[in-house]
Amino acid sequence: MTINFVSVRMNHLLLSAFLLIFLALPLNAGAVAPQGSAANTALITLLNTPGIKGAIHPKVLRKALEGYYALLEQGRLAREGILTVIDFNRPSVDRRIFVLDIEQGRLLHSGLVAHGMGSGEGMAERFSNIPGSHQSSLGFFSTGATYQGAHGYSLRLEGLEPGLNDNAAMRSIVIHGAKYVSDDFIRKHGRLGRSHGCPALSFSSFQQVIDLIKGGSCLFIYQDALDGNQVS
Repeated sequence: MTINFVSVRMNHLLLSAFLLIFLALPLNAGAVAPQGSAANTALITLLNTPGIKGAIHPKVLRKALEGYYALLEQGRLAREGILTVIDFNRPSVDRRIFVLDIEQGRLLHSGLVAHGMGSGEGMAERFSNIPGSHQSSLGFFSTGATYQGAHGYSLRLEGLEPGLNDNAAMRSIVIHGAKYVSDDFIRKHGRLGRSHGCPALSFSSFQQVIDLIKGGSCLFIYQDALDGNQVS
């Protein structure tokens, strides 16, 4: 049998060239690169925005942005451009809710927000998705419709993470105003009052915030327990 060494050599060269071209191509570029690039660009812009720089930890903001763009790509947000971040690593006496305009790169609101009475006193330390726990839930939510309820003008929330916060509607976890969320309450008690699990806001700002974020925007509630899976 005669072996054509020239033909074998050419086949090896062609195969090597094909592998080099294949390895040079980005893996799943269409799905991964734009999302990561958008999150990084927004992160750089927002971290240098007055009111945000030094107020939101870069790690928290990065997680919020990465989740926001992932949910947007999956079609799970009805409204884009608005991202609300609550950082429960901070004590209740701090401003720890931030409403961000991602498209314009600016801070729309920052203020006080209460955590659930089952989550702790001045710091939120325990979190749950269980009805009756009176604890705050962590993770990503979508804002829903407004309604008039027991606390007046309120905003429904939909938990987007199974097992973590998807009982939000069943638990009546909503955004509403509360008299125990104020600087005056802090002066008297050294901390904010606490809710039954709702992220309650001050009477001076809750209507403004609800109108800013209603209708399917993204809400991210974070505390370090989210990374350690310390949620019931």
